[in-house]
Amino acid sequence: MNSNPNQKPRFDFVQSRKAFFMLSGVITILGVLTLAIFGLNYGVDFKSGTTLDVAFVEAADVKKSDLEPILENHKTTISIGEERVNIRFEKVLEEEQRLRILQTFEEQYGEISVEESTVDAGMAKELGVKAISVVLIASLFIIIYVSIRFEWRFALAAIVALFHDAFIVISLFSILRFEVNLTFIAAVLTIIGYSINDTIVIFDRIRENLRTAKIKSFDDLATLVNTSIWQTLARSINTALTVIIAALFLFLFGSPSIQLFSLAMLIGLISGGYSSIFIASQIWLLLKKSSIGKKKTVSTS
Repeated sequence: MNSNPNQKPRFDFVQSRKAFFMLSGVITILGVLTLAIFGLNYGVDFKSGTTLDVAFVEAADVKKSDLEPILENHKTTISIGEERVNIRFEKVLEEEQRLRILQTFEEQYGEISVEESTVDAGMAKELGVKAISVVLIASLFIIIYVSIRFEWRFALAAIVALFHDAFIVISLFSILRFEVNLTFIAAVLTIIGYSINDTIVIFDRIRENLRTAKIKSFDDLATLVNTSIWQTLARSINTALTVIIAALFLFLFGSPSIQLFSLAMLIGLISGGYSSIFIASQIWLLLKKSSIGKKKTVSTS
């Protein structure tokens, strides 16, 4: 790819920015509506209840209708795999109830192994508050870092793209009614890290090209942004594909406990690659537009 920042690249990302903004706007509106109507399907980590993950030593043909007598009319969400059953109870089971249910499982399906997690109402609320705080604190430090390392326009564009990626993952989990738990929060934080890293690579190239470019008009600035994206495009695509392939195989062949984590990663990685190229740099361009013609100051850090 040509490294000359003044040569017009093959595809004009800037000229197509309105289409990208419109696409992201539609996704955001749909996400807001979905969250307002359906909310999130919180796992046991964020609301009180008990989760039993029952694994069978010998293969068992389990049907939901067969489990109704075992679960004693408790309100549950059931996921059935080839060798295990995951049951989420909407209230905390008493010890006597838990033992009776597991004993019935053993009588009907033979030897089992069980993983149990229980969260009371107070702990669920505390975990929810802490999860939101972690995401906000991470975002705040990212804004501070990018502002110091680059400038405030880069920081604002990066944080918009970052929230764009996180919101798309959250919206799709709401639409598909997938469970939101602490593993999901870990996936969102991982996505934030990946997204900001990919965005900074493009921003760093824009800053380098700004040092030598003569920007006299918006077209000059747009050409510089386009060229900077092209110069880093192969790196962005290769990095995204490498991680996406790994996340895909984890989703297809991993255990049920990490499949939702892998799915969140897949959605976030695709969104992160898209926003770094099509959203973040375009937002910076619009913010920088007003400074054209003024004295240019470029960070040398």
